[in-house]
Amino acid sequence: MAELSAAVIALVEGPNNAHLATIMPDGSPHSVPVWVGMEGGHLAIQTSPGSRKARNIARDPRVALSVTLRDQPFTMAAIRGRVIDRLDGEDAWSIIDRLSIKYTGSPYPQRSDRVVFLIDAEYASSIGY
Repeated sequence: MAELSAAVIALVEGPNNAHLATIMPDGSPHSVPVWVGMEGGHLAIQTSPGSRKARNIARDPRVALSVTLRDQPFTMAAIRGRVIDRLDGEDAWSIIDRLSIKYTGSPYPQRSDRVVFLIDAEYASSIGY
């Protein structure tokens, strides 16, 4: 596990734009916007258990994230790692609600069809212009 710098953590903890890249069955990349936060030293994202990203992660846990500062897109973090856990039920909902409050100001409105993936960062860097 890579130690995340204060700059990377600040970007992940803020309501900043994040994109998750996973690996498709044919080896090509798949990139989508996600909410991201920190949970016990790991990055956390939420999604539907049947989503393309969830299916990709189930087959290959390697992922990459980019996070850009909402007001300054040239301040960014690049993170590579592996999904190490999938949470559902109440364990997931407490994280999902925290992410939703961070990004929207309210708990997540849909109370079904969500899981959380925890990511162990293996590489992380940040830069600001």
